[in-house]
Parts: sequence; structure tokens; C-alpha cells
Amino acid sequence: MSAPTLLGYVGAVAGATISVRQYEGVASGIAIIGGRSYRVGQVGSFVRLPQGYHDLYGTISDVGATATPETLVDQGARGDRWMKIQLVGEVVETTFERGISQYPAINDQVHLVTAEDLSRIYGNAETGQVTVGRLSGAESIPVKLDLDKLVTRHSAVLGSTGSGKSTTVTSLLRSISVGQGEGPPFPSARVLLIDIHGEYGGALGEAAKVFRVNPLEGEHPLYVPFWALEFNDLMDFLLGKTDEKALTAIQEHVLKMKTAVVQAVSFPGVDETSLTCESPIPFSLKKLWFDLIDPEIKTWADKAHTETAETHAGNADTLVPPKYPLPGAGSSAPFANRTNVLSIQRQLSQLRSRLLDRRLDFMLHPGQWEPDINGVVENDLGKLLESWLGHDKPITVLDLSGVPSTILMRLIGGILNILYEALFWSRLRAEGGRRRPLLVVMEEAHRYLGQDNTNSARDSVQKIVKEGRKFGIGAMIVSQRPSEIDETILSQCGTFISLRLSNSADRNKVQAALPDSLSGIVDSLPVLRTGEAVITGEAAQLPVRCRITLPEVGKRPSSEDPLVSQSWSQKRGDEKYSKVAAAWRSQNINWEEK
Repeated sequence: MSAPTLLGYVGAVAGATISVRQYEGVASGIAIIGGRSYRVGQVGSFVRLPQGYHDLYGTISDVGATATPETLVDQGARGDRWMKIQLVGEVVETTFERGISQYPAINDQVHLVTAEDLSRIYGNAETGQVTVGRLSGAESIPVKLDLDKLVTRHSAVLGSTGSGKSTTVTSLLRSISVGQGEGPPFPSARVLLIDIHGEYGGALGEAAKVFRVNPLEGEHPLYVPFWALEFNDLMDFLLGKTDEKALTAIQEHVLKMKTAVVQAVSFPGVDETSLTCESPIPFSLKKLWFDLIDPEIKTWADKAHTETAETHAGNADTLVPPKYPLPGAGSSAPFANRTNVLSIQRQLSQLRSRLLDRRLDFMLHPGQWEPDINGVVENDLGKLLESWLGHDKPITVLDLSGVPSTILMRLIGGILNILYEALFWSRLRAEGGRRRPLLVVMEEAHRYLGQDNTNSARDSVQKIVKEGRKFGIGAMIVSQRPSEIDETILSQCGTFISLRLSNSADRNKVQAALPDSLSGIVDSLPVLRTGEAVITGEAAQLPVRCRITLPEVGKRPSSEDPLVSQSWSQKRGDEKYSKVAAAWRSQNINWEEK
């Protein structure tokens, strides 16, 4: 009598592709084995090929007439009871390994994979596995990922709008931090999530410390000190286009300001002789503006330029420029200044406008990290890193929903550069990534990691995906348009969690990143259900089609579709569009009249 798991017999072998002739006693539908239900002969489900002391494993890529070997001469033998299998790995004794050391022979048996088989493949939570959902073909079987490889070899969560990306990320992070279903949590996890649309603060709740430009109750103000950002990128944003001569002079002036601060205040680890304008040392933008504007507008009362014609001293702290009478006509007083003039009045006007823009306070006036006029700060960079990476919660959410779009890309690049530099230089310390690795999750990645975008964000992520593994920083790229993401970045992602993808260009990008033997699995991407994913790569022992575990109601991201029919059928509420205008002007979705 045949085993209840028997599906058929090997009919042809072509490399890693196996053609299987179905056993006549196999009925389509659902098989009950050991009290668990299994769907028989489903595309994407697993099979086992016993080979004596070890077993080969594969996935079903094709079923029916199209899976029939073309070489069959006897047309009567062709029929439609064939399956095509892609071999992916083997279990030798008790250990699963990707790749195969031998091929099956003709007429070898092919069996359904049961829960017991999968437990041998996936291991358990004690070996660093995290549960993300249930197998689509047998929902009694949990799907687990190798957390070590998920973080260190980088990953990508890809799917069209409405396919369940945000819910998948939330479910995965909750599984890691607080546990969901099977398997214990990892309470010392360290995850930093860059949240562009403000979706995750409420969903991750008790597991996360949330920073926001306009914080809600229980959240913390987001500050990113300008003096910790990349200098040239900062100057480009503050001043606009500036010629090389003027920019060099500004760099020299900033270096002098930083040197003066280091001489006045002791910063651990700082060598005055090796300072550059890129060194993360605080300096006053107000003083920089005041020092640069004075020679631009200065006039002299005498031809020898020994007595100024100043009528008002101005105030750097309040951004009030000094006042001088305009130069006289011809050779009459007052006389225009010719010393240290950089011809940058327009750029300095833009700098002053930026400093007065309340929307940029989180960066240009960063609370306790804002330098006074002498460059002295109340809190140093270490306190900022501790607030982001050293608190008692496993997840940090940086909510950038209140950040103006003009600065968003530069800000993300600055944040990523701060994290990269901090973990690179602390890699041998207890705070570093070797001892406690960091996973950086980047939502809406296509907006700042595009192939045509040349910005600090893309440069920083390229460094992380190429070198981050060595010092404990991993990247998770989340996007609805993988075809727009820089190829270098996507090619370094070792694990793909692919939800429904309708666009052919996006599917081709995912397919190009998979081994040839698994490329057929991409064909199922357009027909995946919401919240269903195909998971492939290093963190998944086998490529799986998986139903992601939904977080409980109240702990899901605020990205669900509005209930249009329900909303349009209800009585309208009290609408005051003056409040809409006020919220827009304040750049605060939670604005309330005081």
C-alpha cells in the first residue's frame, strides 16, 4: 500500500528541473495527514524526494499539460497528470542545506511535505527563527525566517499599493520585538524605522519609541542637528548654488569656528590638528551668517578704510544685520568695502530665510543640540545617539511626516550617515553593531533610492548594503516600485518578501534577482491575495508562499483604505475648512485652535 503522502514518480531529470508523473491514486483537493490538512499539487507548494539517508526538497512550479515533458513519444502517455519540480535543497541526516549534492533517479518517489518535514528544515525559535505567517498551501504550518541572515544579508519588502507592505513590516517587527504566535520575542533587538507617512507610531506602540517633528502624546520631539550632517550637502541646502571660491572660503571660516569651540570646550576623542569642516563639531549658523554678511554690505567713512560707516551694530542671535549707508557716488563717502567680499548676498539671504523657517526648527534649531552664538551645546552627539539607539525599547520610529519635501532626501541621507558612522567607529564596543546589530527599515525607498537620484541618502544606503554586514548594520528596503530602485542596492538584498506586484517591470526586477531555477515562482506575484507573500532568499530555507500574520486590530499601520461606501452613506459631520488651512500653514496634522 502506498504512503498517504505519495504524489508521484520522477519521469525526467534536467538539471534542477524534475518532471514528475502523478500517482494515479492521488486526488486533487485537500489531503488529511496526521490530523493536518494539505493542498495537493499546488503551484508553489513543497515536495520531498527520499534518497536513502537524505532527502531532496523542491517546489512545484508547474502542474498539468504544460508540465508534460516534450520528449515523450507516446502521445497517449503524455496526458495531463504531470508536475514540474524545481529542486532547492536537501536534508542530510538532520541538517537542511540549500543546493543539492545528487540528483534523483527515474521512478524515484515524490512525496508531499508534512509539518514534520518542515520542522526539520526551519528549525525553531531557539535557533534564531522568527515566525512571519503561515504556509498558504497548509495554513497549519508556520513560516519562519532566519533572523541572522534577514538582518546581516539585507532584505526587501516589495508590493503594489494596497498589497499589504506596511502590515507585513508591522507584523515582522512585532514578531521580532514582542512575539506573535509561535516563538519568543527578541527583547534586545535594535531596529530603526524611517517612517515617511507617519503610519507606524500607533501600530508598534508599546514596542517602539517614536520621534516626530510635531509629537503626539507619548511621543518625543525629533531633532537632527545640522552640524552632524554632511557639510557640502548642508551648505547646498542652506545657500543654494555657490561658486567654488566662495564655498572654499566658507569652509575655512567654519573650520575656524569649530576649532575655536574645541579650544573652549573639551570634546572626548577630538584632535584639534585633524579637524575638518566635516567633523561633527557644533558651530553657530547665526554667527556664520553674521560674519559673512558684514563684509558684503559694509561701507567705510574714509578712503583709508580705517573708520566704518556703521549706523547700527546688528545682532547675530536675532538675525538682524548691521546697518551701513549705501556707498556714495563716484569718489564721495561712504566707500564700499573691498576686503573678504565673496559676492554671496543672495545666498546669505536664503540662509537667513532658512533659519527663520519654523518648519526647519527640528534641524536648524534642534533643542538641546542647538549651539549658542559661541558654538556651545547643552547636549552632545552621544546623547542623540543614546536617545535613538540606547533606550529600553527594541524599535525606534523616526516619523518624518512633518518634514518639508524640500529637505526630506537630504535629511534621510543625514540620518543614515549618522547611523553608519556611529556604528562603524563603535563596531568593537558594547554599543556597536557587532555586539548589538542594528536593522534599518526604509519605507517608500523608491522616493530617495532611485537609479537617477544622486543624493546622500542613496550613497549612504549603498555603503550600508555593501559594507554594513561587517560591523552589524542591516537594511530592509520597503517599496512599491522596485523597478525604480538603484540596481546596486537591490542586488545586495539577500531576502525578498514579495507581495502582489501587478506591474511587469517590477516583476522583472524581482525575477532578475532570483536564481534561474526559482524565476518561475514570480509568475504567481500578480495573483497573490492581500497580505500574501512569496518569500525567497537567504533567510528562507525554502522559497515559500505565505499568508502574513495580521497584527491584532488597533495595532495595524494607519495605511488601510478608507471605507468609501460607508463614509459616503453617513451624515456629514461639522466641517470647518478654516482648520484645514490652519493645519496646512502649521504643517501639523494635529493642529487644534488654542
